[in-house]
Amino acid sequence: MERRIDYAEVLDERTKILILVAVFSGLFLTSLDQTIVSAALPKILADLGDLDLLAWTSTAYLLVSTAALPIFGKLSDLYGRKGILVFGMVVFLVGSALCGLAPTMLALVVSRGLQGLGAGGIASVALTIPADLYPPAERARLQGWLASVFAVSGIVGPFLGGFLTDSFGWHWIFFINLPFGLPALLFALAAMPTLESGRTERAIDFAGAGLLLVTVVPLLVACSLDPERFQDGLQVVPLLLAVSAVGLVIFLVVEGRAREPLLPLRLFRIPVFTLMCAISALAGGCFISALLFLPIFLVNVLGTSATEAGLAIMPETIGFLITAVVSGQIVQRTGRYKGVLLAGLLLLCVAYGGLATLSPATQLPQIWLWMTILGLGIGATFPQVNLALQNAVPYADVGTATSGRLFFVQLSQTAAGAIFGGVLTTLVTASLVGGLAPITADLPGASARYLDTRVLRNGGEAAANALVAFERTLPPPQRVAVVGEVREVLHRAFADAVVRLYTYAVPLVVVATLLGLVVPELPLRRSNTQEGASLAGETG
Repeated sequence: MERRIDYAEVLDERTKILILVAVFSGLFLTSLDQTIVSAALPKILADLGDLDLLAWTSTAYLLVSTAALPIFGKLSDLYGRKGILVFGMVVFLVGSALCGLAPTMLALVVSRGLQGLGAGGIASVALTIPADLYPPAERARLQGWLASVFAVSGIVGPFLGGFLTDSFGWHWIFFINLPFGLPALLFALAAMPTLESGRTERAIDFAGAGLLLVTVVPLLVACSLDPERFQDGLQVVPLLLAVSAVGLVIFLVVEGRAREPLLPLRLFRIPVFTLMCAISALAGGCFISALLFLPIFLVNVLGTSATEAGLAIMPETIGFLITAVVSGQIVQRTGRYKGVLLAGLLLLCVAYGGLATLSPATQLPQIWLWMTILGLGIGATFPQVNLALQNAVPYADVGTATSGRLFFVQLSQTAAGAIFGGVLTTLVTASLVGGLAPITADLPGASARYLDTRVLRNGGEAAANALVAFERTLPPPQRVAVVGEVREVLHRAFADAVVRLYTYAVPLVVVATLLGLVVPELPLRRSNTQEGASLAGETG
């Protein structure tokens, strides 16, 4: 049973805008936190030590926030968005303070996990609250502005992180959340309505939540283990994956019988929901591969600095910002989202096709072009995916459906980063072994030992230092020629490997585009009291 309040009709425009400002502020801080930390990692390591735990400062955040998304999404449908948003903000701000005060790397990792829990709560409702305030026909422009929050944080984060770290110390990349987050929290507490979905029958699916954790946590840990730092731990990866697989099977059985399932399987009988989750997962996994591996190409093939490599990604962010806003305005005026969605997916195909042509002769303007097209594609795709999904599912399930889609995106991005990263390491290593073999065959052992593929495949500063040490062992007449040959092998290894990864991504975005072709274009509902008009036709 449902006892629904149509907040889109009840609340005045001023109140809606203030609610959105509070929500967007919280979402901006959580999004910023994923980019601002990277600039401070060297200082954090120098201060706290414990290199083996450094990667877990990001992994803990991602793991906890991903696992929490479906749980908080369901709770928001049962008990209202306000409680989940306030809880998420409080936990996130407490976690931020503890991160800034962390005396050891272990304490920082635990505090980052607490931050991730709060971020999961905020993210689970931040994309859903606009659905409470505006019907789908009036919501398209908001999806664009909502997406722009991620774009702006992507631009601001690295620069702000570097500035705060250099000017005030790394602790302030976490403390900065407090003066901006507290006003948003206070407004949410004082002026925000409950934003209930209207359900009168409520039951928490504790078994489903527990089984979801059993499924997701081992999977994410298996994907996050760094083979360079956790070689012994890699032996448990098959066990972790087996536990995850068993947990998934039991989870599906339990969800099929639960009174209020955490992720209702009936949602997958709605074609738009299933297709949008699949498109999001495919596009999201490919998108993260572009951001992760392009800097590797730039630094190790074109010889740019880390700063220049970071700036080369900026056109993607600008393109994302432009189409996120413009596409929202187009859909708002026309009431049609499928054409914009397909245009975005086609742009992704063009972008990855272009990235798959990179070579050591590629110039930076070419890379800027492909990254701009990539950003234009993502900015046109993701907002429409969210709008179409929310328009298709029953209003009482909007929170569950929205957080479920985000859950699949984060899972795909984590898995894609791990899989593509493993493929990159394998390809680079094989290329180095084959390319260096004829060179080392003519070198004395004292020189050849510096051409260790386990060091060279790390690229960047590690490879540069190894080449400097290698050069010193050679007689002066040989240095220029031999070192030049080694550099050529190194450049070619990274170029071929990264291009292969982008080539592998092309079929994935093509599949996403083909799925987009069969997405039903449903009329955008003009009221939140009007259920998905086409649900009967879709599921029947």
